[in-house]
Order: sequence, then structure tokens, then C-alpha cells
Amino acid sequence: FNTGPPGAAVLPPAGYPRGVPMGYYNPQQPSAFPYCQPTGGTHPIQYQPGNYPVPSQSAPITWMPGPTLMPDCPPGLEYLTQLDNIHVLQHFEPLEMITRFETNNKYDIKNNLDQMVYIVTEDTDDFTRNAYRTLRPFVLRVTDFMGREIMTMQRPFRCTCCCFCCPSTRQELEVQCPPGITIGFVMDHWNLCRAVYSIQNEKKENVLSVRGPCSTYGCGSDSVFEVKAINGVSNIGSIIRKWNGLMSAMGNADHFDIHFPLDLDVKMKAMIFGACFLIDFMYFERSPQHSSR
Repeated sequence: FNTGPPGAAVLPPAGYPRGVPMGYYNPQQPSAFPYCQPTGGTHPIQYQPGNYPVPSQSAPITWMPGPTLMPDCPPGLEYLTQLDNIHVLQHFEPLEMITRFETNNKYDIKNNLDQMVYIVTEDTDDFTRNAYRTLRPFVLRVTDFMGREIMTMQRPFRCTCCCFCCPSTRQELEVQCPPGITIGFVMDHWNLCRAVYSIQNEKKENVLSVRGPCSTYGCGSDSVFEVKAINGVSNIGSIIRKWNGLMSAMGNADHFDIHFPLDLDVKMKAMIFGACFLIDFMYFERSPQHSSR
């Protein structure tokens, strides 16, 4: 061990406690869980807290600066109070495109500055994913830069073998924030020519509505789902599925832009955010594979 030349000790620059950059794994940070422990060497661990380890030769993920805690705001949703639009970017899975084996969906949630806001990971077993495909029940876990699960979205299984207009066959998404505390529901409604949803509060009272285009496939163009007030007249925002080319569509790598007013209630922002995923699974995932017979 070389102690170096004699002289006054040089303190690390501001924002770098104990010589480890802020936002990187630190043994004194109980909230950060790296994927593996170091076996030796003098270099700091180049892993961003959360679900995605970053290789040492790549630049670390840039996260949106953490906001201060706010009263009457569910923990973890403080980010949404500062945003009027977010980008939902699904991970491209080339192996899934080749083998047709459905894997858990993963999404990066970013702001306009390309800073990461959240990470969304599907938690569904292999059989359920590949047997039910677009109809599968799922749990989506939303984590922040510290790896904390700040929101959970649950979709129960609904049988579609009955009459297509039967209420028991309509799709539903429950949003919990923090996990275990329901803040609202997204309900699918039957319509002859377009996708229609209602966004409800925790008491299942209709607050907002979502109306999709007549053709939701959007081959060659964007698909716009308008978010309106309960009267169906006032525009509140939109959920736009961007068309990023045929390869992106074949690889199930969807890109959504979500727009809402900056001063909208943060719980309603979270509900519009949740509606985006129910729309994605219902209209832009692969359909169940049928036997040639």
C-alpha cells in the first residue's frame, strides 16, 4: 500500500462522498442493491441503483434530479408534479422476435431531457405470458433511481369467451401507490369502432375518459388516444403511440408519449400513466398463437 507523498489530504469534490460518485453503489447506502459484489481492485462499482446494471465501459444512466417531498403527494410521485409529458420506451428484445418466446416487458420512463424518471418491469411467469399473450394478467412494478418500488399496476384475468359486450369480460387495471394502497382504476368499455376507457378514483367513480382512434394498429402513423374530461368535451391530454418503423413494431419495442397539464392532480397523472400500459397490452402486444388446425 503506497501512502503517497507527504502533505495535506485532498478531500473529494462536492457531491462525491467517500470518493464514490453520487448515485453509484455505496456500501453505506442501504437502498442500493448491486447485482454482484466486487472481488478486488480499486475501481468503484459502476452500477446504477435499480434494475439495470451499467457496464463499466459505458456511461452511467442519467436520472432526473430527485424532487423534495411534498405534502398530500404519494411518495415517489413527486417527479410527476414537475412534468407535463413523459416518454415510455419499451426495451427491444431481438431474441423474442426470433424465437417468438414472450419475455417480461421492460420500459424506461424518461423526460424531455432524456433523463430517466422511472423503470417499469413486468412480473409474470413464463407459462402465463406465453399461453395468454395479450390477454395475460400481469403485475407491473415501477421503481425509482434508488430501486424502490413506488407504484404497482395489476391487471386481473378476464375471460373473453363470453359475449364481447358483457361487463365481466371488460379489461381492468388497478394502480397502487404506494404498493398496497389503491389510488384508482382504468376500466375498458365496449365500443363498436374505437377503444374507450374510463379512469376512476379509488372509489370507482369516473373522473376522466380515454378515446382511441378507429384503427389502433397505427401501421405507418401514430395512434392517438385522447384523454378527456368526464363530459367528453374538454381535452385533458393524450397518450400517443409513436410509429418508429416496421422493425420496432415487429420487435414489440413500443414508444409512447404521454401529455397532461402541469397542474393536473398527481394521482390523475399516475392514472393516465397506468392507462398507457393497459392500452399497450391490449392493442400493441402479440396476439395468442393459434394452431394451424
